[in-house]
Amino acid sequence: MLMPKRTKYRKMMKGRNRGYANRGTEFTFGEFALKATEAGRINSRQ
Repeated sequence: MLMPKRTKYRKMMKGRNRGYANRGTEFTFGEFALKATEAGRINSRQ
């Protein structure tokens, strides 16, 4: 994942995670899916 090593102000790079997704929430093939139970962040190694 491309990410700058250092920035002058880190809070600008952080962003905000608001609201719920209303697009891309349905899968079109298969019988099983994974669903997130809570909002959160993952790092580039996960």
